[in-house]
Amino acid sequence: MVRTRIEKIVTRVTARISILVFFIMAFEIMIMISPFAFFFYSVFNPIFHFLDSFVATRWLTAFFLPHMILPPTLFLKAVRVLGSVCFVAGSFAFVVCALHVYLGKVFKWGIASRGLYRLIRHPQYTALGVWGIGMSILWPRFIVLASLSVMFILYYLLAKDEEKRMLRLYGASYQDYMDRTGMFVPKQVERRISFVPEGPWRYAVVPMSILVLVIGTGFFLREVTLGSLAFESRGNLTLVPILPEDETMSAGVLAGLLTQNGGVDAGLSGDKDYLGYVMPVDYIMQGMIADTGTEFHLYKKHHTVAMINEWVLHPFQHLRSSPSLHMAQMFHVDPAVARRHHCPIAAKKADGDCDSCTYRRVALVEIEHAGGHISGSALLGVDTTRVPVSFIDINAKTGQIVNIVRVRKATAWEDVPTPGM
Repeated sequence: MVRTRIEKIVTRVTARISILVFFIMAFEIMIMISPFAFFFYSVFNPIFHFLDSFVATRWLTAFFLPHMILPPTLFLKAVRVLGSVCFVAGSFAFVVCALHVYLGKVFKWGIASRGLYRLIRHPQYTALGVWGIGMSILWPRFIVLASLSVMFILYYLLAKDEEKRMLRLYGASYQDYMDRTGMFVPKQVERRISFVPEGPWRYAVVPMSILVLVIGTGFFLREVTLGSLAFESRGNLTLVPILPEDETMSAGVLAGLLTQNGGVDAGLSGDKDYLGYVMPVDYIMQGMIADTGTEFHLYKKHHTVAMINEWVLHPFQHLRSSPSLHMAQMFHVDPAVARRHHCPIAAKKADGDCDSCTYRRVALVEIEHAGGHISGSALLGVDTTRVPVSFIDINAKTGQIVNIVRVRKATAWEDVPTPGM
């Protein structure tokens, strides 16, 4: 009896800790764009580097969906929108269910069987699960996905334990409630998707199935993502555009870099492989690729709430909005004027149209890897390391290079492993 109680306490404490770990990992992006970024990474960056130091765990710090690159296909765009929908819907449903439970305790309603509880026995867990799926899409590190799968498993075990206690308290009335409602989804859906019959071995099969399904989905989405990106390669240099509409510019940019002395000046060496990210010169997330200037140190801008709102509610526009556009919105000034004024290259024109501008920035990174020459999607493999080299401002139409700046071997977040795609 004492051992059973101790096991239950250990299970609950472990569940709470695992849930807390998921929250911390999932909220990394929110902390990353806040003034508290370096306090967070002073604790957790050593963990990322520890995982990176072993081949068996290096994949945990990798990303399985586009985060810096605008999703190039309808499928990947739909997945990204699903992330925002799940985040908002899960948060709302959890609050509603929590209010229902606590009001039920105050007013002594007995078994919670109203609202969503009429359909599902554990709607709070379902809501948190939906929210967790949303967060895993919004910040798609494998470590977030792994912690989500552990959270799912522990929710399942906690729910089973709670149901045993409820059966002892309410007996036949709770058994009737269990017979007509599903555990995490409505009963009609549960009957269709349930493939594991009741029995003691269910406690092993269900958790293993959750782990395989969740992590497997992540690897599937990563393969789809890598197969969807528009790589343009020549020799040891590969370019990938941040915006899908810039795909046609990659060939011109590549020719401009390799037919002038620009490649050498930018830091290209014939015995190494390089990946260049082609982007608008004021692209807001370029600090994740290389330290291209304080304007792109988002954690120093103190606009965390506004940026989180953009990130969740405007899943594609936030990648197109430059820092100057964010500032223009906050201070209610003309965004076009603000963008021209803050253009980081010497191409400012009073009547210039930023949307039709042919200038692009290439953030160049050296790919460290074992073995021979690689190109294309292999440059983003989980067994590679990206080291910032330089950034080049170039006229994508004419191939004219207007600016080359060597950068230190760090991003705006120092040596934190940041998304490569």
